[in-house]
Amino acid sequence: MSSIGSSQEISMRENSAGMRFDSALAQELGISRNAVESIFDNGDCIWAVDGAPVKKSDRVKVGDKVTVLIREKETQSIDSAPLPIVFEDSEIVVVAKAIGYAAHPSPGWSGPTVIDALKQSGVQIAHVGPQEREGIVHRLDVGTSGLMVIAKSERAYSSLKDQFRSREVKKIYHALAQGHLDPAIGTIDAPIDRHPKEEHRFAVVASGKPSITHYEALEFFPAVTLAKIELETGRTHQIRVHFNAIKHPLVGDLVYGADPRLAERLAMKRPWLHAMELEFRHPATGERVHFSAPYPPDLEESLASLRRSIGG
Repeated sequence: MSSIGSSQEISMRENSAGMRFDSALAQELGISRNAVESIFDNGDCIWAVDGAPVKKSDRVKVGDKVTVLIREKETQSIDSAPLPIVFEDSEIVVVAKAIGYAAHPSPGWSGPTVIDALKQSGVQIAHVGPQEREGIVHRLDVGTSGLMVIAKSERAYSSLKDQFRSREVKKIYHALAQGHLDPAIGTIDAPIDRHPKEEHRFAVVASGKPSITHYEALEFFPAVTLAKIELETGRTHQIRVHFNAIKHPLVGDLVYGADPRLAERLAMKRPWLHAMELEFRHPATGERVHFSAPYPPDLEESLASLRRSIGG
């Protein structure tokens, strides 16, 4: 049995005009299009424009106001086990996000979130920013592990948002890319926007937003390269899109061209991508602070498998 829970009104922005509702709502709500489609298909929520129901294939018009009524199942429970806290003080908390966690609650996502896990741990988060995104200043995909910083105060939220916007934050990722990167050190400078034909994906598009990714090969294995990546910009799916564009998709990233047989051989059920290091100015002291997080077990095991295969 289900019951109506909370409601949320969303005003569709100009850049959503002409898009299908499932794609546009996925963009607005920060969840995958598959999650939105499941909501439509399962009847777990109702979408309405000015009170009239819409289908997922309907097209958005500028100014459409969508009311989302979320049906909360009585039997549904959200498992939000506490996440490892790397650092915490009165201004910020840095966590090592596990795979399977979204950054914050959103319609259609019934799994654990970073915000819920922190609340469960007793961490007080700033009530700033958009509704249900308290303290969130940047996000990692559900399938990406690694470091996230969350603001605990209004001052921290403002400072961190400004630092991300002005590209002061140093973001280092490790990724396992298919093939051997050549050159071993390089920069991918290619604009990114929504895929012209597949709205749930992104792609290198001439009219897209400037996007810059720096990389360095750390270790070569048969058919794959372990790489260190530094983002100069922070577009959605930037690393995944850029590496697919240079014909070196991330191992396990089936959405962006990865070989499913290689993913199966290395037991990778998600893109091999980890937010390894994070450096920024502390909002209170102004001093640069640096944090790092080790690989989670699935990434460690895939590397161990590669090393065993070459007798290392």
